[in-house]
Amino acid sequence: MAGSESLSAPVQADPKPNPRIAILLEASEAAAANTLNVDSLMSELCRLVRKIIDFELYSVLVPGDAGELRIAHSFGYAPEVVRGLRVKPGEGLTGRAAKSLTTVRADDVRREPDYVQVVDSVRSELAVPLVARDRLVAVLDLQSADVGAFDSRVSDLLELVASRFSLALDVAQLYHSQAEQHSILTTLRQIAHEFSSILDLGDLLQEISTLVRTLIRYDVLAIYLKAPKQSLLRHYFGVKFQERVQWRDIEVGEGLVGSAAQTLEPVLVADTSMDPRYIASMPGIRSEVAVPLILKNQLIGVLDLECVRIGALTNRDMNTLMLLAPQISAAIENARLYEETARNKARLERDLVAARALQSHMLPVGSLSGPGIEIVARNEPAAVVSGDFYDFYERDHAIGVLNVDVSGKGAAAALYAALASGLFRTAADSGLSPGETLGRVNNSLHDRKIETRFLTAHVLAWDALRGRLVMSGAGMPFPYVCRGGALETVRLEGLPLGLFRDIRYDEVTLDLGPGDSVVTLSDGFSESLNERGESYGDERLGDVLRGTWSAPASVMLDRLFDGVRGFCDGCPPDDDRTAVILRVTE
Repeated sequence: MAGSESLSAPVQADPKPNPRIAILLEASEAAAANTLNVDSLMSELCRLVRKIIDFELYSVLVPGDAGELRIAHSFGYAPEVVRGLRVKPGEGLTGRAAKSLTTVRADDVRREPDYVQVVDSVRSELAVPLVARDRLVAVLDLQSADVGAFDSRVSDLLELVASRFSLALDVAQLYHSQAEQHSILTTLRQIAHEFSSILDLGDLLQEISTLVRTLIRYDVLAIYLKAPKQSLLRHYFGVKFQERVQWRDIEVGEGLVGSAAQTLEPVLVADTSMDPRYIASMPGIRSEVAVPLILKNQLIGVLDLECVRIGALTNRDMNTLMLLAPQISAAIENARLYEETARNKARLERDLVAARALQSHMLPVGSLSGPGIEIVARNEPAAVVSGDFYDFYERDHAIGVLNVDVSGKGAAAALYAALASGLFRTAADSGLSPGETLGRVNNSLHDRKIETRFLTAHVLAWDALRGRLVMSGAGMPFPYVCRGGALETVRLEGLPLGLFRDIRYDEVTLDLGPGDSVVTLSDGFSESLNERGESYGDERLGDVLRGTWSAPASVMLDRLFDGVRGFCDGCPPDDDRTAVILRVTE
């Protein structure tokens, strides 16, 4: 459902935010804002699901008193279906999801022997259970007339959304059925709101310890997180009488904490001296409760509370922690995803900085003087690394000049540019003319079949003995020629390189005299935008060139870059900018 990116659209160096984090944050905020209102939660859930996939039939089914599922919120169903439909646990795909507490996806319902046909046109179905405290809260059901309408990406995102709404819906039900617990549920709403806005794992664990204390008076709190691919619980956070402490890691199955992790069930011990599983982490502890933290049926950690008084921790405390546990689990996973993204972003930035340093060494020094000619060049990337590059080649009495613009921006364009640079170098060493050079490189790029990549280029060859410049182009903006204050463009027609094989590139020959200049620019100049969305354009470029035609080439180069920067007035560049100027000196 995402639109295709244009070949010329800029690729930013910074990675885009992870879509899992974005949907988690939005779901958290929506659930927190509507925690005690079932109707609002249903509406918000429907809105978020539609952001993920445009459904045809939608329903949220909740268990009734007899255990049968009934539709509580829907879209696309006839009123009589909404009023009369009842689904037993285990019946059909929806009932299977309700009974197993796992997502059920059918790409073609005709191949499902237990499928219950309600709407004749349905061909695929996705049922996602909403689970809190290890019990079913509701089932989110989507149906489509298309085969295979729901892929794993949709399923995963809906499971994330369900993990955020399940606790909120459960809390809302408890609020309406147990008015005497109103104060606790109000605190849970505050906690849900607090957790949804904290992305740093250390800050989140600290906030968990603070907010849990508003509900339960404990003496010791510890949070263990399961190590990936290991049967080990790592101690991440601990407080003893409100002071930070650090304890050792625990194996799954070891002590009360390990037992909760192993069984995926809460463990409450009123008197630790009477339970053989208890392992003392500090002297004087007499009661303990350990609640597993579970997300998508996977253990992510254990929340453990301890007190110095026998019986200080009760069943009510355990039930409160069980209500909190799904929200804590989701918040911890949210923070972990954010930290992973931050680490990846930092690593990418370091890699890009290193790549830019390497790329800058690949570009020649930005000026070259030869017999009768002065050449200056400059490249400014839109991102950290550039898809534009220039190069100079010296051979006998000739100097070759290259200006190249690769499609796209960022790291991928820079890698393609590095490949192209080597191909151009090889062609130049073969003594080919500018048109032949473009033809050779075009075929080499085409034969490598790198999809969605191509480049535009100018190849110029200066013959010092004859005072003659031979030029050939492949899709670049037409170069400018400045003669005595007059400005003209040279029509260099040619397809970009890498798209089609065996393309012929024409050549244009210019006889130049002292003071004449040739300017070749990438389209990052004329297409630059200011904050009002206006493009810099060819006319402004022409004004700069006419105003500096008699100045040294280096001054003309500075004015070109200063002019476009001043026009953009601080707006980040949309494209790489590369300019090469040749001025005849004698």
